[in-house]
Amino acid sequence: MENPILSDISTQEDIRRLIDAFYTVVRQDALLGPVFAARIPDGHWPTHLDTMTRFWTAALLAQPAGYRGNPGAKHLYLPIEKEHFQRWLQLFEQTVDKMFAGENATEIKLRALKMGELFQAKISMARQGGLSIL
Repeated sequence: MENPILSDISTQEDIRRLIDAFYTVVRQDALLGPVFAARIPDGHWPTHLDTMTRFWTAALLAQPAGYRGNPGAKHLYLPIEKEHFQRWLQLFEQTVDKMFAGENATEIKLRALKMGELFQAKISMARQGGLSIL
């Protein structure tokens, strides 16, 4: 059976489908699942998914999506290390590649990589006492 041709990420609904699929995998992951479970109670997942959809819609599609927040600050004091970021990125890229292909699909993976690198650097600085807020 031939694989269908994948379309690019072009709408907020595309991003919502991606976010829903991705976090379904994350919540089941042995490394990442417990970190998220400790931070986001079951009843709060719809809010988190909406927030992530608004974030990526604004970041990738440059559409006003009502996102307000400081994602770096939210991660600053979580019990996460380099392996958590690597696994998050691996699952994110796999989910994107399974669902989409094109310029925006490539761009969202690049932005996720850069965001992870920035978060890791700022977390490291904060742990060394050199950064109090992102």
